[in-house]
Amino acid sequence: MGTYGYAAPEYVATGHLYVKSDVYGFGVVLVEILTGLRALDTNRPSARHNLVDWIKPYLSDRRKLKSIMDSGLEGRYPAKAARRIAQLALNCLESEHKHRPHMKDVVITLERIEAAKDRPVEPRSRPNLSMARQKFKQPLQNRPLHHPAPSARIHS
Repeated sequence: MGTYGYAAPEYVATGHLYVKSDVYGFGVVLVEILTGLRALDTNRPSARHNLVDWIKPYLSDRRKLKSIMDSGLEGRYPAKAARRIAQLALNCLESEHKHRPHMKDVVITLERIEAAKDRPVEPRSRPNLSMARQKFKQPLQNRPLHHPAPSARIHS
């Protein structure tokens, strides 16, 4: 049985799971990460109990996306990466399971976003560029993480 708020629409409607049903749930998790909000919250106004139901239009608009980003980040996040993750979340949240990406493509996209975020802007004169280039030849899992710590909120 799927968890309400994360279960794909086809599962909720028919009880049938497909290969890409889990991709939908991952899209919900991406939206939770971007917003800092829970998938379901009955403390929100009734039209906003289900995060995915009301958040989708915000994900595709640059200004609206900024307004729903996790306030705990205090605006300290790479905006381009946030937009790309929002687009990925929208792709994962496609109503029709056939239109969602395969999970391996989701992983590839996330790796590309991470690689683009880490790519240094090369200054005009820098004495030791070879060491910087070496760092980015390492596989992603071996690289140190260079992003701000997530907000200290813990949801129970």
